Amino acid sequence: MREEPARPECPHGTSAHGWPGAPGKPDERRFLSGPRRRLEELHRATRIFLEFIKGFRALHFVGPSVTVFGSARFREAHPCYELAREMGRRIAGAGFTTMTGGGPGVMEAANRGAREAGGRSVGCNIVLPMEQEPNPYLDIFVEFRYFFVRKVMLVKYSRAFVVLPGGFGTMDELFEALTLVQTRKIESFPVVLMGVDYWRPMMEFIREGMVRMGTISPADLDLVTFTDSPDEAMEAVCRAVPDPSLPRVRPSRILREPVLRGGGAGPRAPVHAPEDAAI
Repeated sequence: MREEPARPECPHGTSAHGWPGAPGKPDERRFLSGPRRRLEELHRATRIFLEFIKGFRALHFVGPSVTVFGSARFREAHPCYELAREMGRRIAGAGFTTMTGGGPGVMEAANRGAREAGGRSVGCNIVLPMEQEPNPYLDIFVEFRYFFVRKVMLVKYSRAFVVLPGGFGTMDELFEALTLVQTRKIESFPVVLMGVDYWRPMMEFIREGMVRMGTISPADLDLVTFTDSPDEAMEAVCRAVPDPSLPRVRPSRILREPVLRGGGAGPRAPVHAPEDAAI
């Protein structure tokens, strides 16, 4: 019987569903519901700023990462789970950190593959009413309240996105990345779609609908690598990012900045977001 790795603990407390930091009052809904009192808006802006700082501190030393997106609903027997697991192994083997949303399904599989290959494994979660258990293959886990803060972190510390079949959240991250590449807000950033049968109708719509109507250029189709082959996926990543070496800046002991190192396939003590930067 396979022994499961210990689940990472989180310094922010654990919800009744097992996921840290369960949302209480609907703060985010108030934030998006129009203007509030000036003092409340200032407080909100300060909290958003502190959440950015928490993310910067937690992820600054994880090294160049490849983020894997996909559905949380796929179980271990699903082909997409095994494909994501293999991609985690390949990403780790190429020297990159594997970053996911930290949950089950495709996210767990990619983190698991990275752990099995002795690589670095990171989870970046967003606080939602429908919570999930963090998967047990994470070296570092950081949780965000605001989607836009989390998106900044995923782009800032990732060098490529690998996208497997998923739902609305996966689509959101996919088109966010494509928009940033298309508008040249980020350069040399591969976006790899895996699960050809799943993505084919969408790609046909993009080709036959968007290109035909002139809403995107034919050259924009080249922004996506469309494959089921881990070899082709990693070739696209490594062609754009040939050197996945760690940052030269060293963490400060005075500031208690964590550094993430790969290890064996078994359980490892997770590194947490600094508590003094918690929101």
